[in-house]
This record gives sequence, C-alpha cells and structure tokens, in this order.
Amino acid sequence: MSTTSQGTCRHFVTYSGVKLPFKLVNELGDNELGNRNTYFRGYFDADGRLSGFDKLVYGEIELSHRYTYHDNGKLLRAEITDADEELTVLDFDEAGQPA
Repeated sequence: MSTTSQGTCRHFVTYSGVKLPFKLVNELGDNELGNRNTYFRGYFDADGRLSGFDKLVYGEIELSHRYTYHDNGKLLRAEITDADEELTVLDFDEAGQPA
C-alpha cells in the first residue's frame, strides 16, 4: 500500500457490481503484483472512499475511473477514460442518481 497525490493506493484482482462507483474486491499485496497480467490499482481518499482506479493489463492502463462525491457521501461525478483515451463524464444528483 502506498500514498500518492490521488490518495492511498491499493491493488485488487477485480471489481463487483454494475453501479458506480465500482467496488474493488480481492485485495492483492505488493508482492503479488509481479505474477499478474491484469489487476486494478485503486485510490482511496482520507474517508476511505474509492476516488478512482486504473485497470492495468500487461503494465498498460486500459481503463480509468475517477470519482468525486457530494458532501453527503453520494457520488457526484464519474470520469471514465477508456483504452482509446475517450473520456466520458457522468454527473449524479445528491441522492446518487444519474442527473
């Protein structure tokens, strides 16, 4: 686990759920990364919320999500960058529903 300008960084095998923000699951230790072709590098803010993640495939970022939250903890915005570096921005109301 390390701390970056984006927050605390931890690594995971995959994610669960279909609603944003995704939930990263099956945490990996730093010593387990060398044998993995694909994994997720998650960033967590001071409140422990997922502020974003990168999906790494053979060392290259294939997908990135960045999240910001309303003061009540509900998702405010998701910025998703795909493998072609296309950015999709999704906004959410204070109940966490798509705006």
